[in-house]
Amino acid sequence: MGILSQLEVDFDIEIVEDFISHYAIMCENMEPLIIGLGKSERYNDNIGELFRIFHNMKSAAGFLKLEPIIKLAVLCEDIAEEARLLQGPASEPFIDWLLLVSDQFDRYRRDVEYNADFFTVLNPLIIKVPHALEKE
Repeated sequence: MGILSQLEVDFDIEIVEDFISHYAIMCENMEPLIIGLGKSERYNDNIGELFRIFHNMKSAAGFLKLEPIIKLAVLCEDIAEEARLLQGPASEPFIDWLLLVSDQFDRYRRDVEYNADFFTVLNPLIIKVPHALEKE
């Protein structure tokens, strides 16, 4: 049984549909926010919004027990919380890492929408969180 089929068995269809639509919107919004982190004047607003996206993903995926999304969202929320303490702009390695993360979340979205049997394996480069989050 695929991911979507299992969700539809375990939860009300409206909850599943709401999750999919909200999750897709969050995935779409990530890339422009990430790219904007390279500009000092947009850094604080964008990192705050990314933090909220990761937090919302963690909560929604937690309700549906979607472990790969939960684990990645927790990692990203922790890193974004650390980055919120900085002034910005973001370092290139941090922006590149966040773009990898964004791609991974989008792969997970496709896995759910297309009823894959399993979630896509995590890109191993995501484990290598950059040391410098801020441009020096």
